[in-house]
Amino acid sequence: MRNLTFAMNMSLDGYIAAPGDDLGWSEPSDELFQWWSDRVDATGLALYGRKLWETMSSHWPTADKQPGATPATIEYADRWRDMPKVVFSSTTCTVDWNTRLVTGDAVTEITRLKADDGGPMDIGGATLAAAAMRAGLIDEYAIVTHPVLVGGGTPFFTALDNWVHLTLVETRTFPDGVVLTRYETKR
Repeated sequence: MRNLTFAMNMSLDGYIAAPGDDLGWSEPSDELFQWWSDRVDATGLALYGRKLWETMSSHWPTADKQPGATPATIEYADRWRDMPKVVFSSTTCTVDWNTRLVTGDAVTEITRLKADDGGPMDIGGATLAAAAMRAGLIDEYAIVTHPVLVGGGTPFFTALDNWVHLTLVETRTFPDGVVLTRYETKR
C-alpha cells in the first residue's frame, strides 16, 4: 500500500494561502527550495486539486527556460515535469506534463491509488486534501511553517468528524525561521 503525505507551506496562523490566494509570504530559501525539489524527485505520484494544479502548471513547465533560471530552478522544473501527477477537477478539461485528469469521486480514486503498487504519494491543495483528511486517507503530514501571520485565507486543516492522533517523526529548521514538522498518523 502506498503512503500518502499532505505536504505544504503554512503560515504560523494555519493558512496555506493568504486572502486572494496570495502565496508571496512563502518564498523559500535555497535550502528549503532544495528540500522541496528532493521531495518532488522522491514522489511516486503527486495528487493535485484544481487550484494548486493551475498555480503549478502555469509556472513550472517553462520555468527552466526563463531568463535567469538558476540551476536549482532548472532541476526542480525538470523533476516536476517528469513526476507522475493526477489532477482532480470537475472543471479542468485538459492536463499535460505526465498528468492524468480525474473528474469523478476523489476519495474513491485516492483509495484505489493507495492500494496500488508504487512509490509514495503527495497530496496538495486545500479542498482535495480536506476530502482525504476526512476520509482518513492521509498517512503523514509534512508542515513547513513560515514565521508569518496572514490573518485569513485558505486553511491547512479542515473540520473533522473525529480526532486524528499523530506521532512526531521529524523536525528541521530552515533559514529565516522556517520549521518543518513531520507527523505520521497513528493507526
